[in-house]
Amino acid sequence: MIHVIKWAAGLTFLSTVAAAQDLPEVEVGVLSYGTAQWEMKVIQDHGLDEAHGVELVLRDLGSEQAGDVALQTGDVDIILTDFIWVSIQRNEGRGITLVPHSRAVGGLMVPPGSSIAGVDDLPGRTIGIAGGPVDKSWIILQAYYAQRHDDPLADAVEARFGAPPLVNELLASGELDASLNFWHWNARAKAAGMSEVISVADMLGALGISEQAPLLGWAFTDETAATKPEALRGFLDASFAAKRLLLEDDEVWEGLREVMRASGDDALFAQLRDDYRAGIIASFEPAIVEAAGQTFEIMAEFGGADLVGETPTMAEGTFWTDY
Repeated sequence: MIHVIKWAAGLTFLSTVAAAQDLPEVEVGVLSYGTAQWEMKVIQDHGLDEAHGVELVLRDLGSEQAGDVALQTGDVDIILTDFIWVSIQRNEGRGITLVPHSRAVGGLMVPPGSSIAGVDDLPGRTIGIAGGPVDKSWIILQAYYAQRHDDPLADAVEARFGAPPLVNELLASGELDASLNFWHWNARAKAAGMSEVISVADMLGALGISEQAPLLGWAFTDETAATKPEALRGFLDASFAAKRLLLEDDEVWEGLREVMRASGDDALFAQLRDDYRAGIIASFEPAIVEAAGQTFEIMAEFGGADLVGETPTMAEGTFWTDY
């Protein structure tokens, strides 16, 4: 029997009535502290996995490295990771591919009253960077600066690398002049009164990449794509259905306050919600793959082998175009 299910966002799904135990399982590894938990909760709370013919089974991961290992050993079917890592794996002969999940990226943040109005004001300043010397936002900022100046940005500033919460703390205390952090930490900084000078998306646009690349995607092995394609498509359908709810339905977000760590703070809650929405990919279009290839070239030029591996071009098949 086919049932029609209508959600508040005006979306319609067709689902076959079946007990959860009769549905194929899709094991998804997610960081216990990551923002992917938000989408997974929406899928489970609204039964979007069953509505699309699969049972979502979540496996907590202690770190990104643990996720990489779990995927390659077959302990999970899917993880959330970035397309550059997937390209490196393919270029090294490991069959991993992905479907876009999010465009969410950070930006250059400054404290209240800062005299930094643009990247031209950065020389001589101290910048805090989360993610290390090959952090992707840091690489893109360097590429953007190089478009405007002859001297490398890395030689013109003092770069200090640290964990995301420490970077925010040092920016707020005045020990940093500016910072580059992951998008959700930037959202927390904005809610605390910090300002964004320029986003990574705007930097990429100035570098000639009009379609923002999807930094993160749902990754899986070629073997999984070959042996359980329908279950994989069911999960991806559920994922995009959840994205549409998150994009269009404010009420859905109310059930996420606790997992967002924004209970009792309406300003933080709204900032996290709005910045998350800005990164949502509602559909998988060919232009996304082209933008990823262009972004990869910038990463290779300014980040080198330490970031993209020994092959300076994005591997064919990095994105799973069968979806």
